[in-house]
Amino acid sequence: MFEKILIANRGEIALRIQRACRELGIKTVVVHSQADTEAKYVKLADESVCIGPPPSRESYLNIPAIISAAEVTDAEAIHPGYGFLSENADFAERVERSGFVFIGPKPESIRLMGDKVSAKDTMKKAGVPCVPGSDGALPEDPKECLRIARTVGYPVIIKAAGGGGGRGMRVVHTEAALVNAIAMTRTEAGTAFNNPTVYMEKFLENPRHIEIQVLADEFKNAVYLGERDCSMQRRHQKILEEGPAPGIARRVIEKIGLRCAEACKKIGYRGAGTFEFLYEKGEFYFIEMNTLVQVEHPVTELITGIDIVQEQIRVAAGERLRFKQRDIVISGHAIECRINAEDPYKFTPSPGKITAWHPPGGPGVRVDSHAYSGYSVPPHYDSMIGKVLTYGSTREQAIKRMRIALSEMAVEGISTNLPLHRELLADANFVNGGTSIHYLEHKLSLRKA
Repeated sequence: MFEKILIANRGEIALRIQRACRELGIKTVVVHSQADTEAKYVKLADESVCIGPPPSRESYLNIPAIISAAEVTDAEAIHPGYGFLSENADFAERVERSGFVFIGPKPESIRLMGDKVSAKDTMKKAGVPCVPGSDGALPEDPKECLRIARTVGYPVIIKAAGGGGGRGMRVVHTEAALVNAIAMTRTEAGTAFNNPTVYMEKFLENPRHIEIQVLADEFKNAVYLGERDCSMQRRHQKILEEGPAPGIARRVIEKIGLRCAEACKKIGYRGAGTFEFLYEKGEFYFIEMNTLVQVEHPVTELITGIDIVQEQIRVAAGERLRFKQRDIVISGHAIECRINAEDPYKFTPSPGKITAWHPPGGPGVRVDSHAYSGYSVPPHYDSMIGKVLTYGSTREQAIKRMRIALSEMAVEGISTNLPLHRELLADANFVNGGTSIHYLEHKLSLRKA
């Protein structure tokens, strides 16, 4: 096991990784920007290194600075968390070339899954169902693109091979709009992702977003840890997640979960990962694989009892998985609400000083956050300041506990999205379960109207 790990991230995930390390008896080094000098996880770390000014590109995305911090502190491994450099294959390669262990997949796995065209092709070969669409990248010939679209059937969606997080995609409803949409998406993809390659998929009208959590070691042992329903989204950004997914039979989940685990073995995947699917009319369609620990990983931790971050570390240290698929038991229900420093309905960021911070408590409540009374939320980064989770023996109990938790929580000095979460937990359609990825957008449009 490692003696010292450098955490190359910030916010609640930096604190989450730090806690996992402390429980394993591992010392931590935290790198931080000048904006995060007073952060809780910086104060709690065994060592901390300031790696640059507030802008991400000069600090948390500064690869030479992070590598140098690992060298001067004698760290053995680097945990990237999520976001920033977590899915950057060049960073993972640089970490390992510099003599450190990257706590995550191999660089080649990140590259393979980071390109949506190669990822989809790999999943098809591994027997994972995919959304109908183009067989690889779209050709330059407009007539051939039109032919593919007619075969797939409108509406279609044009996606950037190097995209992610809801960026680099365009829905096309008519043949007249197709060629121009492809050209625009290519241009945007080249600018945003330095990769102009695009592909086409059938646009599913009313799907849910279901994801399967996996863990794998370097000895080709792999398991899936159940599923999460992440359909409550705005502009492809998740707001609320839960697990298990309401209304989907276990045998259906088991079938797709086993395929995901087998796919991990076939590609030699190592570490934690998430297979993301659109689910419509009883069918799963693979859309992408995220090669990192997800924001919503605590949902799975609560319903399985497995510490995913610690398992990431163990696998990176060369250990075998400590359990087989038959050992994984899904019990109860968990819900996660992402707490963001933003206007609850306009979604404009609300940085500033938190003058009062009162997190909830009680049975089945977990709060993952680096915030505290007196903490200043910097304007330079993502607006998420914490996550509130509740666990219950049933979904109904988890919902009741979340309602109580949200009613208890108070944050003053800045705006947060707590009012939106309180409204969602009282929403009859959410309570019934099974809302689509378009539900929240539609609900917000009605409010605006």
